[in-house]
Amino acid sequence: MSAPETGTATMNPHERVEAALAGAPVDRVPVSLWHHFPERDQTAESLADATYAFWLAFEFDFIKFMPPGDYPTIDWGARSESRGARAGTRQTTYFPVTEAADWARIRPVDAGAGLHAEMNRAIALLQERLEHRVPVLQTVFSPLTIAQKLSDGRAVQHATEEPELLKGALEAIAETARGMVRAALAAGADGIFFATQCANAATMPADAYAEFGTPYDLAVLEAAQEGSRFTLLHIHGLDIYFDALARYPVHAINWHDRRTSPALTEGRDRAGKAAVGGIDEHGPVVTGAVADARAEVEDALAATGGRRVMIAPGCVIPIDTPRDNIAAAVRAARGE
Repeated sequence: MSAPETGTATMNPHERVEAALAGAPVDRVPVSLWHHFPERDQTAESLADATYAFWLAFEFDFIKFMPPGDYPTIDWGARSESRGARAGTRQTTYFPVTEAADWARIRPVDAGAGLHAEMNRAIALLQERLEHRVPVLQTVFSPLTIAQKLSDGRAVQHATEEPELLKGALEAIAETARGMVRAALAAGADGIFFATQCANAATMPADAYAEFGTPYDLAVLEAAQEGSRFTLLHIHGLDIYFDALARYPVHAINWHDRRTSPALTEGRDRAGKAAVGGIDEHGPVVTGAVADARAEVEDALAATGGRRVMIAPGCVIPIDTPRDNIAAAVRAARGE
């Protein structure tokens, strides 16, 4: 197994991330982990404070910002509450869309108002605390993912029943997401974490995703190209449509590399883009000893040679992940 390819000059986090994205030598491989902040993710002040405290404990090389997963639905009328989920996610208690005809009521909402704006105000507050020392990525969901969240997962069914109604709604959602991207960058985000939860065989066939997912994904990512220095694509789920999405105009890709194919090195090489992963979000970092968390990261570094890679979980880690294990994973990535 080869040792990570590193340079000799000390880099700051921005330089380290940019070098990793380009496949250039790094002084050490960038690393970051992320989890939700339940109850603290409803206002800009508390979310910024929680995020800063988490970063300060480990000094990650980039921050994947963690607004509540349902934030893009609230301004369309969805309601949710925290019920103590281990993942830190909220439970939606009211869905604006219950039948296909409801999609006709979905119109663009202003990303400069409501909870959308609150989440970007949190970015601005966080950057004040960080003094822009570390790349911060605002989380933006794909339009079809948002449609699924608005409808308790019925959007995929409605794609068959009323495709034109759904497409009209997806256009409105994409317009809102584009506004969210622009507002996030204006608020101080360095980039975008673009997450799709639908590009997998369990959710819908590949040809259906090509029709109802990809065009709207690309519309949002077009807005990111106007200023994002680090656009990270997250492909959620198992049996994912990796090769199709690897062609998206993004800088790096994150997926459940420990749980589904391709493996981290293979995915990096197939995509020709930086791979972000190596940590099983339900594996040793959560359930193992410190040595196990460290060994998983060391294995990822050895497999990739530390080239064009960043160490991170395949998805959000549980809120009760042992902090000693997080620290061990970070130290391993840094060769300490």
